[in-house]
Amino acid sequence: MAENKAGLNPERFSTQLEGKEVRLLSLRNKQGSEAHIINQGAKLVSLVVPNQSGGFTDVLIGHDSIEEYVHSEEAYFGAVCGRYANRIAKGKFTLEGKEYTLAINNGPNALHGGLKGFNSVVWDILEETENKVRLAYTSADGEEGYPGELRVEVTYTLTDEHELCIDYSAKSNQTTVLNLTNHAYFNLSGDGDQSVHDHTLEIFADHYLPTDDTAIPYGKPEEVAGTPFDFRTPHLVGERIDTPIDQLVWARGYDHTFVLNKPLGKLGLAARVSSPKTGVHMEVFTDQPGVQLYTGNWMSGNMRGKHDHRYPARAALCLETQHYPDSPNRPEYPSTVLKAGEEFKSTTVFAFSLQA
Repeated sequence: MAENKAGLNPERFSTQLEGKEVRLLSLRNKQGSEAHIINQGAKLVSLVVPNQSGGFTDVLIGHDSIEEYVHSEEAYFGAVCGRYANRIAKGKFTLEGKEYTLAINNGPNALHGGLKGFNSVVWDILEETENKVRLAYTSADGEEGYPGELRVEVTYTLTDEHELCIDYSAKSNQTTVLNLTNHAYFNLSGDGDQSVHDHTLEIFADHYLPTDDTAIPYGKPEEVAGTPFDFRTPHLVGERIDTPIDQLVWARGYDHTFVLNKPLGKLGLAARVSSPKTGVHMEVFTDQPGVQLYTGNWMSGNMRGKHDHRYPARAALCLETQHYPDSPNRPEYPSTVLKAGEEFKSTTVFAFSLQA
């Protein structure tokens, strides 16, 4: 009998990796919602929230064992990505007059921190309560090519208002670059066998970043008006996703950064999503300047997911709150430089309710 509404067996997540204990960490609120996390990759495995039928829905796709996460074809399911989330062109950047070279792991570019990013390492468990868990990882100087020893903490908190709050902090002993996000894959219908084309999406952005065919932004932000990227009023995810334009053809759907309208550094509303099947409504708040909309375009349908689901392309969407791709090479973008000894802090909130 499952000990949780997600139907997860904690024993299937219990193991030793890299000499550290890995286990399933479970958060609960007083209203019956649950969040389940593993400290391998600081990954969100499950997020169970109320639905319109009076029950609960797990709104994340993923796996139900640590072995499947370690060997998954989707290495970023629910993970904290770093040291630099998203892409750095050609795996190179210059900082304080010195050029740094990173591993190339996504076409000609560096993606999500490298061959072994924060999504792959085992995080230390610093604190665990009924509704909160705090994890930490120390990234060595030179790890994956990045300068400075970087100490990172992430705290997941599940509130009684059905909010999942993610708080990041980081400090480096040398000046470095940093971009952190969580790569949760959401299907608010709780059915990863089906696409999210029927989800209604709203993104509070007048501009987005068009990219070249390797997903690197090629210039200044462009207006979303008159394009399939205009989510300033609600649209179905699938309504324009197959429009035959280069931006959508190259990515097989959406995989683009939206430049949020809210003030830089201030917590504000980034996006809203809802499912007609469950009535689950999600709002995303962040203090980051951008959100990457990714519609799971490359999932094959062959991978075994939770409860024997097979996830086809577009079975979920990601709303990755972050700085812009390739910012270390783009002085015109908001800076991702973290000075030695300074503390980085950031907050993202996923807030759940039922459609009115």
